[in-house]
Amino acid sequence: MVILNAVVVIVPIFMLLCGVGSFVGSRKHLLSTLLSLEYIMLSVFWLMILMIGFMGSDSHFVLFFLTLAACEGALGLALLVSVVRTHGNDNFSSFMVLQC
Repeated sequence: MVILNAVVVIVPIFMLLCGVGSFVGSRKHLLSTLLSLEYIMLSVFWLMILMIGFMGSDSHFVLFFLTLAACEGALGLALLVSVVRTHGNDNFSSFMVLQC
């Protein structure tokens, strides 16, 4: 039973590390960067649910975190639509830093 609990905790930590690696490694498209951020949020959400479940606490903070993650996803999607409308694509190489 202890081994099963350790595996259940290791899986979201591995997901978090894979998401961070994907976020750091994906510098070509904005959409892949936003998807890796959502993957990180999903793994942190899963890890929080497990930790709060093991402690036996209330899950009000987890619902607050889920609400903030949904707002972050909506904001990222709005940013992606705005960038595609102004620049025509979501490549980071097509953005000019000095352009207003």
